[in-house]
Amino acid sequence: MPPAEQLNNAFEFTVSELSQSLKRTVEDTYGHVRVRGEISGFRGPHSSGHCYFALKDESAKIEAVIWKGVHGRMRFKPQEGLEVIATGKLTTYPGSSKYQIVIEALEPAGIGALMALMEERKKKLAAEGLFDEARKQLLPWLPEVIGVVTSPTGAVIRDILHRLEDRFPRRVLVWPVKVQGDGSAEQVAAAIRG
Repeated sequence: MPPAEQLNNAFEFTVSELSQSLKRTVEDTYGHVRVRGEISGFRGPHSSGHCYFALKDESAKIEAVIWKGVHGRMRFKPQEGLEVIATGKLTTYPGSSKYQIVIEALEPAGIGALMALMEERKKKLAAEGLFDEARKQLLPWLPEVIGVVTSPTGAVIRDILHRLEDRFPRRVLVWPVKVQGDGSAEQVAAAIRG
């Protein structure tokens, strides 16, 4: 045990000073990180639109957050139990002595996770009858008109129109829709029916 005089000579921090010092140390030391783990405690976006959960492995866990704006732009959405690779910034929350990763990008960990996700979606769609033979239609060999349902502002539509013009000039009908976020599924379905 250190002598009492050594303890008395230790630098004295306020709680706020120590918390800020730890925050700077964590953020400066780690900055952006990639973390592989299983999503745990995910219950969908909070009423604020932010997503809170943990990433865990067999012996540890780290709290995680995805801010509303980032979540809205994500193509691959977090789901309970999926193994993922998260990229983000490590930070601390001094108000409760916690650290967390603020996730900026998320991807399935390995082909197994992606295949499991695809199989789950395939089963769900099959249960809705979307793969029934009665629903299938043959595409015409040489269509005269091609309909494209997509966002009118993305690079995708420009690429489609460019490729069609180069390889297979045809009349193209573009039906603009919102392709992600609230209401996008309904807009896409309505456009397909249209």
